[in-house]
Amino acid sequence: MNQQTQKRLLGIVAVAVVAIIWQIIAEYVVGRPFILPSVTDVASAFITLLGSGTLLADLLVSLEHFGIGIIAAFLLGVPIGILMGWFRVADYLLDPIIETLRPIPPLAWIPFAIIWFGLTTQAAGFVIFAGAFFPILTATYAAFRDVPKVFVEAGKVLGCDTSFELIRYVALPAAIPAIASGVRIAMGVGWMCLVAAEMFGVSTYGLGYQLWHNYYLHQMPNVVVYMLILGFTGLIIDRIFRNYVDKQLLRWRAGEVA
Repeated sequence: MNQQTQKRLLGIVAVAVVAIIWQIIAEYVVGRPFILPSVTDVASAFITLLGSGTLLADLLVSLEHFGIGIIAAFLLGVPIGILMGWFRVADYLLDPIIETLRPIPPLAWIPFAIIWFGLTTQAAGFVIFAGAFFPILTATYAAFRDVPKVFVEAGKVLGCDTSFELIRYVALPAAIPAIASGVRIAMGVGWMCLVAAEMFGVSTYGLGYQLWHNYYLHQMPNVVVYMLILGFTGLIIDRIFRNYVDKQLLRWRAGEVA
Protein backbone atom coordinates (compact mmCIF):
# COMPACT_ATOMS: atom_id res chain seq x y z
CA MET A 1 0.00 0.00 0.00
CA ASN A 2 1.53 3.29 -1.08
CA GLN A 3 1.49 6.45 1.02
CA GLN A 4 -1.24 8.16 -1.02
CA THR A 5 -3.63 5.21 -0.69
CA GLN A 6 -2.92 4.96 3.03
CA LYS A 7 -3.62 8.67 3.45
CA ARG A 8 -6.98 8.35 1.69
CA LEU A 9 -8.00 5.29 3.70
CA LEU A 10 -7.14 6.98 6.98
CA GLY A 11 -9.13 10.02 5.90
CA ILE A 12 -12.18 7.87 5.11
CA VAL A 13 -11.88 6.08 8.46
CA ALA A 14 -11.63 9.42 10.31
CA VAL A 15 -14.75 10.75 8.56
CA ALA A 16 -16.66 7.53 9.30
CA VAL A 17 -15.72 7.64 12.99
CA VAL A 18 -16.82 11.28 13.29
CA ALA A 19 -20.12 10.46 11.54
CA ILE A 20 -20.80 7.56 13.91
CA ILE A 21 -20.03 9.64 17.00
CA TRP A 22 -22.16 12.47 15.64
CA GLN A 23 -25.09 10.09 15.02
CA ILE A 24 -24.88 8.60 18.52
CA ILE A 25 -24.70 11.99 20.26
CA ALA A 26 -27.51 13.48 18.17
CA GLU A 27 -29.79 10.46 18.51
CA TYR A 28 -29.22 9.29 22.07
CA VAL A 29 -27.65 12.19 24.00
CA VAL A 30 -29.22 15.36 22.59
CA GLY A 31 -32.35 13.86 21.11
CA ARG A 32 -33.56 17.14 19.56
CA PRO A 33 -33.00 17.71 15.82
CA PHE A 34 -33.37 21.47 16.26
CA ILE A 35 -30.31 21.56 18.52
CA LEU A 36 -28.26 18.91 16.72
CA PRO A 37 -29.61 17.09 13.64
CA SER A 38 -28.39 13.54 13.21
CA VAL A 39 -26.41 12.25 10.24
CA THR A 40 -29.48 10.47 8.89
CA ASP A 41 -31.55 13.66 9.19
CA VAL A 42 -28.92 15.61 7.28
CA ALA A 43 -28.61 12.89 4.62
CA SER A 44 -32.38 12.88 4.12
CA ALA A 45 -32.43 16.69 3.85
CA PHE A 46 -29.57 16.57 1.34
CA ILE A 47 -31.43 14.10 -0.90
CA THR A 48 -34.58 16.22 -0.74
CA LEU A 49 -32.77 19.49 -1.57
CA LEU A 50 -30.77 17.84 -4.34
CA GLY A 51 -33.87 16.30 -5.86
CA SER A 52 -35.74 19.61 -5.84
CA GLY A 53 -32.91 21.38 -7.67
CA THR A 54 -32.70 24.08 -4.98
CA LEU A 55 -29.25 23.07 -3.80
CA LEU A 56 -27.66 23.14 -7.23
CA ALA A 57 -29.28 26.47 -8.12
CA ASP A 58 -28.04 28.13 -4.92
CA LEU A 59 -24.56 26.67 -5.40
CA LEU A 60 -24.32 28.13 -8.90
CA VAL A 61 -25.50 31.54 -7.67
CA SER A 62 -22.91 31.55 -4.88
CA LEU A 63 -20.15 30.54 -7.29
CA GLU A 64 -21.19 33.43 -9.55
CA HIS A 65 -20.99 35.87 -6.63
CA PHE A 66 -17.61 34.45 -5.63
CA GLY A 67 -16.23 34.57 -9.17
CA ILE A 68 -17.18 38.23 -9.65
CA GLY A 69 -15.53 39.29 -6.39
CA ILE A 70 -12.33 37.27 -6.77
CA ILE A 71 -11.74 38.20 -10.41
CA ALA A 72 -12.28 41.89 -9.66
CA ALA A 73 -9.96 41.69 -6.63
CA PHE A 74 -7.26 39.99 -8.73
CA LEU A 75 -7.54 42.38 -11.67
CA LEU A 76 -7.17 45.42 -9.39
CA GLY A 77 -5.06 44.04 -6.53
CA VAL A 78 -2.17 42.71 -8.61
CA PRO A 79 -1.57 45.83 -10.78
CA ILE A 80 -1.87 48.20 -7.82
CA GLY A 81 0.43 45.97 -5.77
CA ILE A 82 2.96 46.00 -8.60
CA LEU A 83 2.80 49.80 -8.86
CA MET A 84 3.26 50.26 -5.12
CA GLY A 85 5.95 47.63 -4.82
CA TRP A 86 8.04 48.75 -7.78
CA PHE A 87 7.61 52.51 -7.96
CA ARG A 88 8.36 54.55 -4.83
CA VAL A 89 6.21 57.50 -5.94
CA ALA A 90 3.15 55.25 -6.34
CA ASP A 91 3.85 53.75 -2.92
CA TYR A 92 4.03 57.17 -1.27
CA LEU A 93 0.81 58.31 -2.96
CA LEU A 94 -1.32 55.20 -2.45
CA ASP A 95 -0.08 53.84 0.87
CA PRO A 96 -2.03 56.31 3.09
CA ILE A 97 -5.25 55.54 1.21
CA ILE A 98 -4.73 51.78 1.27
CA GLU A 99 -3.77 51.70 4.94
CA THR A 100 -6.86 53.73 5.84
CA LEU A 101 -9.24 51.43 3.96
CA ARG A 102 -7.55 48.10 4.72
CA PRO A 103 -8.57 47.79 8.42
CA ILE A 104 -12.26 48.33 7.59
CA PRO A 105 -14.02 44.95 7.95
CA PRO A 106 -15.46 43.74 4.63
CA LEU A 107 -18.91 43.34 6.17
CA ALA A 108 -18.95 47.06 6.97
CA TRP A 109 -19.36 47.63 3.23
CA ILE A 110 -22.67 45.73 3.11
CA PRO A 111 -24.87 48.86 3.55
CA PHE A 112 -23.11 50.60 0.67
CA ALA A 113 -23.24 47.44 -1.44
CA ILE A 114 -27.02 47.40 -1.03
CA ILE A 115 -27.35 51.15 -1.67
CA TRP A 116 -25.09 51.14 -4.74
CA PHE A 117 -26.11 47.86 -6.36
CA GLY A 118 -29.36 46.78 -4.67
CA LEU A 119 -30.02 43.11 -3.91
CA THR A 120 -28.08 41.96 -6.96
CA THR A 121 -25.24 39.69 -7.95
CA GLN A 122 -22.98 42.72 -8.22
CA ALA A 123 -23.67 43.67 -4.59
CA ALA A 124 -22.57 40.26 -3.31
CA GLY A 125 -19.55 40.37 -5.61
CA PHE A 126 -18.60 43.78 -4.22
CA VAL A 127 -18.58 42.52 -0.62
CA ILE A 128 -16.40 39.58 -1.66
CA PHE A 129 -14.14 42.00 -3.53
CA ALA A 130 -13.81 44.10 -0.37
CA GLY A 131 -12.56 41.05 1.52
CA ALA A 132 -10.29 39.59 -1.16
CA PHE A 133 -8.70 42.75 -2.56
CA PHE A 134 -6.35 43.62 0.28
CA PRO A 135 -4.75 40.16 0.76
CA ILE A 136 -3.91 40.09 -2.95
CA LEU A 137 -2.65 43.67 -2.93
CA THR A 138 -0.54 43.13 0.19
CA ALA A 139 0.99 39.88 -1.08
CA THR A 140 1.84 41.43 -4.46
CA TYR A 141 3.31 44.55 -2.85
CA ALA A 142 5.47 42.52 -0.44
CA ALA A 143 6.60 40.16 -3.20
CA PHE A 144 7.79 43.00 -5.44
CA ARG A 145 9.48 44.82 -2.58
CA ASP A 146 11.38 41.63 -1.73
CA VAL A 147 12.72 40.88 -5.22
CA PRO A 148 16.49 40.39 -4.68
CA LYS A 149 18.53 43.25 -6.04
CA VAL A 150 20.90 40.79 -7.69
CA PHE A 151 17.99 39.59 -9.88
CA VAL A 152 17.34 43.13 -11.04
CA GLU A 153 21.01 43.77 -11.79
CA ALA A 154 21.25 40.50 -13.69
CA GLY A 155 18.20 41.45 -15.71
CA LYS A 156 19.77 44.77 -16.66
CA VAL A 157 22.97 43.04 -17.72
CA LEU A 158 20.95 40.62 -19.89
CA GLY A 159 19.16 43.43 -21.73
CA CYS A 160 16.15 44.52 -19.64
CA ASP A 161 16.45 48.26 -20.06
CA THR A 162 13.00 49.49 -19.01
CA SER A 163 10.92 49.05 -15.87
CA PHE A 164 8.31 47.19 -17.90
CA GLU A 165 10.88 44.64 -19.06
CA LEU A 166 12.28 44.22 -15.56
CA ILE A 167 8.79 43.67 -14.17
CA ARG A 168 7.82 41.27 -16.97
CA TYR A 169 10.95 39.14 -17.10
CA VAL A 170 12.49 39.47 -13.61
CA ALA A 171 10.22 40.70 -10.85
CA LEU A 172 6.95 39.01 -11.82
CA PRO A 173 8.37 35.47 -12.14
CA ALA A 174 10.16 35.91 -8.81
CA ALA A 175 6.96 37.21 -7.17
CA ILE A 176 4.52 34.58 -8.48
CA PRO A 177 4.84 32.17 -5.50
CA ALA A 178 4.02 34.93 -3.01
CA ILE A 179 1.21 36.29 -5.19
CA ALA A 180 -0.27 32.80 -5.48
CA SER A 181 -0.23 32.47 -1.69
CA GLY A 182 -1.95 35.84 -1.39
CA VAL A 183 -4.63 34.81 -3.90
CA ARG A 184 -5.22 31.60 -1.97
CA ILE A 185 -5.69 33.54 1.27
CA ALA A 186 -7.95 35.99 -0.54
CA MET A 187 -10.09 33.13 -1.83
CA GLY A 188 -10.61 31.88 1.73
CA VAL A 189 -11.52 35.35 2.97
CA GLY A 190 -13.77 35.91 -0.03
CA TRP A 191 -15.61 32.64 0.55
CA MET A 192 -16.35 33.67 4.14
CA CYS A 193 -17.48 37.10 2.96
CA LEU A 194 -19.77 35.42 0.44
CA VAL A 195 -21.66 33.64 3.21
CA ALA A 196 -21.93 36.76 5.33
CA ALA A 197 -23.04 38.91 2.38
CA GLU A 198 -25.79 36.48 1.41
CA MET A 199 -26.87 35.99 5.04
CA PHE A 200 -27.18 39.71 5.68
CA GLY A 201 -29.39 40.40 2.70
CA VAL A 202 -27.09 41.43 -0.14
CA SER A 203 -28.59 38.58 -2.15
CA THR A 204 -31.90 36.75 -2.09
CA TYR A 205 -30.30 33.57 -3.43
CA GLY A 206 -27.22 31.50 -2.67
CA LEU A 207 -25.90 29.10 -0.06
CA GLY A 208 -25.51 31.74 2.64
CA TYR A 209 -29.00 33.11 2.09
CA GLN A 210 -30.57 29.64 2.25
CA LEU A 211 -28.61 28.81 5.39
CA TRP A 212 -30.09 31.82 7.20
CA HIS A 213 -33.55 31.34 5.64
CA ASN A 214 -33.75 27.72 6.79
CA TYR A 215 -32.68 28.75 10.28
CA TYR A 216 -35.70 31.06 10.45
CA LEU A 217 -37.86 28.14 9.32
CA HIS A 218 -36.27 25.92 12.03
CA GLN A 219 -35.13 23.48 9.33
CA MET A 220 -31.84 22.69 11.02
CA PRO A 221 -31.01 19.59 8.92
CA ASN A 222 -31.14 21.88 5.87
CA VAL A 223 -28.88 24.36 7.67
CA VAL A 224 -26.29 21.64 8.26
CA VAL A 225 -26.54 20.56 4.60
CA TYR A 226 -25.72 24.09 3.44
CA MET A 227 -22.90 24.34 5.98
CA LEU A 228 -21.34 21.12 4.68
CA ILE A 229 -21.78 22.19 1.06
CA LEU A 230 -20.02 25.45 1.87
CA GLY A 231 -17.15 23.55 3.46
CA PHE A 232 -16.76 21.01 0.67
CA THR A 233 -17.07 23.62 -2.07
CA GLY A 234 -14.44 25.81 -0.44
CA LEU A 235 -12.15 22.78 -0.14
CA ILE A 236 -12.62 21.85 -3.81
CA ILE A 237 -11.96 25.42 -4.98
CA ASP A 238 -8.77 25.54 -2.92
CA ARG A 239 -7.56 22.16 -4.22
CA ILE A 240 -8.23 23.10 -7.83
CA PHE A 241 -6.36 26.37 -7.42
CA ARG A 242 -3.40 24.70 -5.69
CA ASN A 243 -3.12 22.01 -8.35
CA TYR A 244 -3.27 24.58 -11.14
CA VAL A 245 -0.62 26.79 -9.53
CA ASP A 246 1.69 23.87 -8.73
CA LYS A 247 1.40 22.26 -12.17
CA GLN A 248 1.26 25.33 -14.41
CA LEU A 249 2.92 28.29 -12.69
CA LEU A 250 5.36 26.67 -10.28
CA ARG A 251 6.54 23.60 -12.15
CA TRP A 252 10.09 24.86 -11.79
CA ARG A 253 9.79 24.39 -8.01
CA ALA A 254 8.84 20.71 -8.23
CA GLY A 255 10.93 18.62 -5.89
CA GLU A 256 12.31 21.64 -4.06
CA VAL A 257 10.78 20.56 -0.77
CA ALA A 258 9.87 16.99 0.11
